[in-house]
Amino acid sequence: MALKGYRFPISHAEAFPLGLVLVGQIEPLTKYNQDRNAAPEQRYDFDPKTGTGSGLLMWKATVTDPSETNSKRASFQLIFLADVQPVPSTPEVLPGMRQVELEGLQAEPRVMGQGEFKYQGFNFYAGGIKGDNSGAKVNQPAAAKAA
Repeated sequence: MALKGYRFPISHAEAFPLGLVLVGQIEPLTKYNQDRNAAPEQRYDFDPKTGTGSGLLMWKATVTDPSETNSKRASFQLIFLADVQPVPSTPEVLPGMRQVELEGLQAEPRVMGQGEFKYQGFNFYAGGIKGDNSGAKVNQPAAAKAA
């Protein structure tokens, strides 16, 4: 299939018209390892079979879309692609919940569900959070160093 693994850019306002709520913390996305005693290894956005991907570290976050009418699809996992862990700059609206606006948002079409209950869904990838000054933004130019 020609579109497998294809990500297209989309604005935050188009994807999430009522905004997006970050639930909990942003954590490293780690590789699966059968050995439970092995140290966790963080995943990179790179597919060695196809040679595609940004090569950036992957971070995971659970988010909720208030505009989604189906409660089963309202909360999902969002992947951040950044060298440094993104840090939200907004205050908590409830304990552990913050409203965020994403930058560098990309969507990847996927078939989701099981058996006869399959549907068209999307995996979302973001480059950073608006207002974040941790250095996690992908499309941010490097600052010039003072002499």
